[in-house]
Amino acid sequence: MHVLTVLDHPDPASFTAAIAHSFMEGSKAAHHTVELADLHTEGFNPIWSMQDVEGETPVDVRAEQTRIERADAICLVFPLFWWGMPSMMKGWVDRVWTWGWAYDQLDDPDKSLLKPRSGVLLVPAGARSDEMETAGYQDALNTSWIDGTFGYFGLSPRRLEVLNGSTGSVKRRQALLAKSYDLGMTLQSPEF
Repeated sequence: MHVLTVLDHPDPASFTAAIAHSFMEGSKAAHHTVELADLHTEGFNPIWSMQDVEGETPVDVRAEQTRIERADAICLVFPLFWWGMPSMMKGWVDRVWTWGWAYDQLDDPDKSLLKPRSGVLLVPAGARSDEMETAGYQDALNTSWIDGTFGYFGLSPRRLEVLNGSTGSVKRRQALLAKSYDLGMTLQSPEF
């Protein structure tokens, strides 16, 4: 498979970036080709504007859509930020996965216009998993991202991995990097 990894973190030396690279190394070890879209390094403009709504698809958006079209699997990597996506990833989602290209909500509101692709969200989080479950945050993220948004994208199967304890001990962080590598190595093929 060709695997597109989309990274949102302003620091290329961040733990989030290390997660993305570990996932890609696992994918390469499984004989997949990999491509990195580092949104900050590449200077992606996350601001949704009238240019995105009117007329021709903007050149930068079309370039991202072309990346997606050649991918068999997509991995989004971003830190859990105020219980959601940071602005760069949210803007990428808003601008790139457009109505009429990714979905239309007319014939079948739950169906993507795109071919099926495997999808993984790797989300480093400082919070503990038991705290997130008790407060209902894990269920809320699953409902919003897995049951909602990423169904429109044709991601099937799709998986959310909140990497809890990412600000913890060296041992914990190494375990999360190993888990990310394993997720890249065992990435499932798309379900048609």
